[in-house]
Amino acid sequence: MNNRRQKFTILFAATALLGAALTATRMQAEAETQSGVDRIVVTLDDPSRPCSVIASMVNGSITVKGYDGKEVIVEARAREREKERPESGPKRLNISTTGLSVESENNEVRVSTESWARTIDLTITVPAHASLKLRAVNDGDIVVTGVDGELDVDDVNGSVTLNSISGSAVAHALNGHLHATFTKVSPQKAMAFSSLNGDIDVTFPADVKANVSIKSDRGDVFSDFDVQMQATAPKQEVEDGREHGGKYRVKIDKTVHGTINGGGPEYQFTNFNGAIYIRRAGSPK
Repeated sequence: MNNRRQKFTILFAATALLGAALTATRMQAEAETQSGVDRIVVTLDDPSRPCSVIASMVNGSITVKGYDGKEVIVEARAREREKERPESGPKRLNISTTGLSVESENNEVRVSTESWARTIDLTITVPAHASLKLRAVNDGDIVVTGVDGELDVDDVNGSVTLNSISGSAVAHALNGHLHATFTKVSPQKAMAFSSLNGDIDVTFPADVKANVSIKSDRGDVFSDFDVQMQATAPKQEVEDGREHGGKYRVKIDKTVHGTINGGGPEYQFTNFNGAIYIRRAGSPK
């Protein structure tokens, strides 16, 4: 009789623990659903090699963070629209699906969402040594922090911010500001920074060596470096279509050239309606 009671007690306790565990699991699943975040963790084919991540958005932002890890972690959240409070009638339901999709092959990770349908904010955590190709069009900025690699970043209607990065970058913000801070640069890599309607502000290590080409149609150029300007004749672009009844056109290129710390790979700075700042790390702003 005592043995039966002991077995019943053990069985009851085990059942209770299993029930509690299932309840906790359900609660966690419900919390993840309620948070509205879709999350995918990618194990790289070869974690010992640098990876590359490609992501593009039609509507939304992209945030990339480097960390001391070996996986790529992708999180997507549908941005809630401003809530309307109609006095009467049906209320709008919030649709939080993101359509997050991730493909990985040979250490290349491609990320896509249904950002064409709704605004989505994308957060990607990558190993520190990673190369990135990021594209955004509407309603969001691109922010990259703590990544060492080759960066190719383009935002049409948002700003681009590159914090504490190493390596090289080609960055463009059509209708926003472009801000970049390098802790270290690849000594043989060319770089380019451009905007149409925003300031360009880039900080380099004090010992950087570069040949710079600078063009700013409606903005001033500032630098902490002692840029040695080159006295070169303006370049002329000629179009001659007179043989076919067209126009003859001559345009003078306003680009100026110089060197920093004796020269090195070419760094291009191009702006139309904003200022250009080329800063030296450690200098007062």
